[in-house]
Formats: sequence, C-alpha cells, structure tokens
Amino acid sequence: MRWLSISRRGLFRGAGIAAATGAVVGVLPGCTNPEQQEVPEPLVVDSDKAVNILEEYEETDLELKETNSWTIPLGSVLHEGTGTWLPVTQTGSSASPMVKGCVFSTDKGEVVEVLPDVRGDNHTTVIFDARCSDEVYAWIELDYLEHSWTLYAASLDNGKIGSDAATLWQADSDYEPPGFACVGKRVLWQVMPSIGGTKTKEHSFCYLWKLGGENAQAVVESPGRFAVGPCISGDVAVLVPRVRANEGVYYGVTAYAIDDDLATVVDQLVLPQTIKPFHAAYVGNRFAISIEASYSSGGMFGTMGTYIGPSEGPFVKLPREPSANVAGKGDQFIIKSRTSYFVVDVRKSTYSILTAVNRCVDYGEFPARVGQTDDFVTFATVKDEQSGYPSSVSVRSFAW
Repeated sequence: MRWLSISRRGLFRGAGIAAATGAVVGVLPGCTNPEQQEVPEPLVVDSDKAVNILEEYEETDLELKETNSWTIPLGSVLHEGTGTWLPVTQTGSSASPMVKGCVFSTDKGEVVEVLPDVRGDNHTTVIFDARCSDEVYAWIELDYLEHSWTLYAASLDNGKIGSDAATLWQADSDYEPPGFACVGKRVLWQVMPSIGGTKTKEHSFCYLWKLGGENAQAVVESPGRFAVGPCISGDVAVLVPRVRANEGVYYGVTAYAIDDDLATVVDQLVLPQTIKPFHAAYVGNRFAISIEASYSSGGMFGTMGTYIGPSEGPFVKLPREPSANVAGKGDQFIIKSRTSYFVVDVRKSTYSILTAVNRCVDYGEFPARVGQTDDFVTFATVKDEQSGYPSSVSVRSFAW
C-alpha cells in the first residue's frame, strides 16, 4: 500500500502521496484494537429450531405494488443506493472508455452520464465500480495490467458530478478493490489484503470520509478480512469484521450507528466458528443473514439459506441458495431466489412471490435497494421478443 503505515496496535499514520488528480485525503486514527472490545458469545442454534418459511408460512397474494418501470440501454448495471439517484456503470460505445460512470434517476427514469472517462491512464485503467448518495459519488478505477486501484469521490448535485474530486485511497494488487458505500455526505470503504498477496496477515480496516473533509478516519478494524462489504440499512451500516481473534475464526455481524460515524454498536450477532456470511442486512431491529455454503458444524447457521431474526433469536429461514442481499421495511423482507423474490412478512407469518420481468435473462432481476428501504428497485437484462438476444435493461420500482 502506498500511503499508510500501521502500528502493531492498529493505529494509523497517513503519509502524503502524489495523486493523479484532485485533493489527497489523509487518514486519522480512530478505531481501537478489536481484541480489547467485548463481543457476544457465538450464537449456536439447533438446525431444527428456525421456522421454515416454505413449510410453516402461508402463501398469499403479492401486496407489493409496482409503481414504475423504465427501459434503459443494454450494458447498464445498477448498484446499491439509498437516494433518488442510483449509481450505474455502463459499457462504453468503444474500447476507450470500456466503462462509463453514470447515475439513474428514480424520479425521471433516465440514465445520466457523470464520468465519461477515467482520471488515470486511459490505456490500462477502467472504471471498476461506483456508489452514490444524492450528495456524493464515489468510484474505483482499476489498472487491469498492474491490478492497482484508486478510490475517488466527488460531490453530486442533481445528477451532476462536481469538480471537487478527492483521492480517498490508492493501493496495489496486495489489496483488494474495496467494498464501499455512500450515505448522505459520507463514503465508507474497506481496505483488506488480497487472498493471494504478500500482505495476507495484515488487519483490515473500514474508513469513513465526509464530503469536503481533508481526512478520513479509521472506524472499524478487523483482525483479518471482512466477510462482506458494507450495507447501508436505514440509519445503520452493517459490517462483518472478524472478532474473537484469540479464539479462532469468528465473524461478527454488526450494525453501527451512522449518525455518530460508526462509533456506536447498535446490535451484533457473532456467528459460529468458521461460518462466513454471504450477505448481511439489518431491517426492523432484525438481522437478515445469507449463508451460501453448508458447513459440517455450526447448527442452523451451518446450513445454506437466509436467516431472519433479532440477535438473540428466534429465527425464520428460507432454505434456498441466496444470490443477493435482503431488502425490507418493518416486518417485511424481500429475498432473491434465482429469478424471483420471496416477499416475507414475519409478523403475519406469510409469504408471496414477486416474479421477474418478462423475457429477462436466466438469473432474473437484481436489487438496487438493499437493507432498510422505503421502496424497492430492481434491474434486469431483457431479451428482444423477436431475436431472443439481450436488447435492453428493465428497471422497476415497488412500494410497500
């Protein structure tokens, strides 16, 4: 890594670097050594204790209402967002640029280009990923030859990116391009060593930067790799760091308060040893945890599926292979299962099916809203009715 040194106690000292463009953000210490923090005991639940939604809930008619649908250009990929503007990466019209950074308006139903090209060397660099809120836009540029990457952020105003781009982070191939998220004027990102690099024994960290600030702050430390990227879920951010490192490999699914910059742990659930979640969200004071593999131990959480419940239990489960994070509001949860979604009401003990849009490709629609949300937005690549080839992207929004 080019501009960070880490002491053995996990504190930071930022050193300046020459950036390709924009201001360079420094780093301030913030988080404490995670091994000194108290965390709950691992929660082991017998595999037969969770309520099986498919067996014990009643199937009912879908109450979720489609409010809008739009058709946008083929090659558009929506990413998770919480505001009126959703982040989009879109294939370029030529090899340079290969990918453009855009936003999608859920008010107007249109895609607006905000990054027509990269800020790095346009011969070997591509826009790799993007996130935004209604106030800030963040994106990663990746050098596909060197596998180095840079994280940038700039203000976003009514679908237009500002000229105040800041360089938040730069790293080489020893560190993975980060999971990241935007909420309000904040950008969160995780820096963790690559599995096959030379820094595999280093701790991982989550950083927080506010638009216009000169420094980012280390807010969460993990003695190993985070299990998943950050999920913005209403007024909390869900992260899954390693915990109880002196005892083995344990992941703590943790909801942090956004208002105080993740200083407060709102809720936490520690999974049984070695069990790694695929996704995690927090809706209505309940965790929604997706497990994509089956383990030889760990009780309920050792079996593939999606589990919903408070940190102390009890839980309900959908025993299907998960393919995306969970969205929801209050007592209702939307769980993707291959092409369709299960819409589950844990208070009424009912579920219904949200079917995918007609002529979508095999894997159906994917969510552009996750976690606690007031509406639900999906996108899917759709085939032409005559030729059978992919021809456009369908975006749909739903209201509770």
